[in-house]
Amino acid sequence: MKIAIAGTGYVGLSLSVLLSQHNEVHALDIVPEKVKMINEKKSPIIDDYISKYLKEKNLNLHATIDYKEALGNVNYIIISTPTNYDSDKNHFDTSSVDDILAKATDINPNATIIIKSTIPVGFTENARIKFNNPNIIFAPEFLREGKALYDNLYPSRIVVGEQSNRAKIFAELLSEAAIKNDIPTLFVSSSEAESIKLFSNTYLAMRVAFFNELDTYAEVRGLNSKQIIDGVGLDPRIGDHYNNPSFGYGGYCLPKDTKQLLANFENVPNNIVRAIVDANATRKDFVANQILKRDPKVVGIYRLTMKSNSDNFRQSSIQGIMKRIKAKGVSVLVYEPTLNEPTFFNSPVTHSLDDLKSECDIIVANRMSNDLKDVVDKVYTRDLYDRD
Repeated sequence: MKIAIAGTGYVGLSLSVLLSQHNEVHALDIVPEKVKMINEKKSPIIDDYISKYLKEKNLNLHATIDYKEALGNVNYIIISTPTNYDSDKNHFDTSSVDDILAKATDINPNATIIIKSTIPVGFTENARIKFNNPNIIFAPEFLREGKALYDNLYPSRIVVGEQSNRAKIFAELLSEAAIKNDIPTLFVSSSEAESIKLFSNTYLAMRVAFFNELDTYAEVRGLNSKQIIDGVGLDPRIGDHYNNPSFGYGGYCLPKDTKQLLANFENVPNNIVRAIVDANATRKDFVANQILKRDPKVVGIYRLTMKSNSDNFRQSSIQGIMKRIKAKGVSVLVYEPTLNEPTFFNSPVTHSLDDLKSECDIIVANRMSNDLKDVVDKVYTRDLYDRD
């Protein structure tokens, strides 16, 4: 197959590497530096499997900034461009998806277009009408930042938003390139596929919020949060996973997807989805207040990223903590080695751990690190398990 993939973030790049094992893949991006790195077999994002496969595997992969070169004369066009939540419009900003849909329809109207970007429920049906193109299908992705290719090689499931031969062929392309066998595969309508994506991520956000509220209760009452979570997790219906307290759910998917699902619930009775969205702000308020109670003069922020082995800090929860602390007039020093700018939201950035440790009264870390073991008395974290 000849496949074009528009967007080379976590989703697009992992799919490009995955599918180029057995197919001719053209990766399209608007950033020349990323295109150059991919063609030099270097990953522009931190993902161990992507880096390894680019370096060691014989991939039929070419990156370009030329739309006609990428989209013309291919069987499938996969759209994996970003769709950030627009709080003013109360829904995803799908302009990047619309742009590719328009160009793809014009350049290659017979190609099957697979939308992998997260979109509102009903978007695909409307897009078919808007662009007069019946070849648009939605197929959600279920990937973790820093583990994107791994999660494509060992997928939990494959979902395609159409019941057709071309949908089956696309699912077979994904399963053929995976290492895992007997992958559960589901063919549904486009709106059901869009709902599966949003409800899945909102459930994960709910689990994060639940254990964060448990941890808030334990901290306020002076109880051992870890012991409570250990006991709760021994129930096999609950399980001992995805239960490590944090400063809130963050990252690229969960904050925006929960808000989009809530927007889709307009005029539909609900309590839980609204509570999940509100719970994240409540948790950040609580954590910030716990830090401010110590009356610090300078607060250190250890990493803007959500977790280890990631270079992405879009919507990371620690940024919400940082903003709340600064709003009270407390100085903040950010330690983030992946950030080249001298400041972040008007706070100085350092690449020196020694400066962070010596200049700050409290060091705030969403996830604990061996880098901080020697100043553990200064550290404020809710990481109980040294993982996630």
